[in-house]
Amino acid sequence: MSKLYIVPTPIGNLDDMTFRAIRVLKEADLILAEDTRTSGKLLKHFEISTHMHSHHMHNEHKTVENLITRLKGGETIALISDAGTPAISDPGFLLTRACVENGIEVDCLPGATAFVPALVNSGLPNDKFIFEGFLPDKKGRQTRYLALAEETRTMILYVSPHKLLKTLAEFIQYFGADRPVSVSREISKLHEETIRGTAEEVLKHFEAKPPKGEIVVVVGGKSSEKEKKSKDE
Repeated sequence: MSKLYIVPTPIGNLDDMTFRAIRVLKEADLILAEDTRTSGKLLKHFEISTHMHSHHMHNEHKTVENLITRLKGGETIALISDAGTPAISDPGFLLTRACVENGIEVDCLPGATAFVPALVNSGLPNDKFIFEGFLPDKKGRQTRYLALAEETRTMILYVSPHKLLKTLAEFIQYFGADRPVSVSREISKLHEETIRGTAEEVLKHFEAKPPKGEIVVVVGGKSSEKEKKSKDE
């Protein structure tokens, strides 16, 4: 029976790969990989010999129709990204939507994704939160910040290392220097660390120690006037 499997892969430590994920990748007719060179190392490690095709943001619009045809023909396809869960700031949404529209079963396996451990590890409220992913580079960035400045839920963002200092400075500008921030770096890898503090404190830390690796930033939401008063008392 044809099916699209969404298969999370480790974001760092290969021991985070699940037994089920390995089995699905071995049994699939085809694996769609964001970067076949990167995923090739993962497949070799787990002795997976299934054929791979490249499926990334630059070609997914062109390949979806052919993939739907193959799925309708009875094939089973597994989609993976370079790390973590596909479609979370990675390719995957277009193909998933096309499968749903064509009545093709989609099965997303549970597994690694960077923002959940960063959120839980932050010590900030996680009963309600929003995931922003990557903020716009230029157009729309200020507009997004103005909206987020009023957000009361905890916010989660993906930030590249070379933009972290700029982003933290923008937090101070739009949210205030005392807004609580947690920066998790290299989650599940050898040099994993989490730096917590106010936006100003965290900025000073990374000014002295330039950031490297994959980064997830968690920001506390805007406090209500009632919460502010209780803190001051």
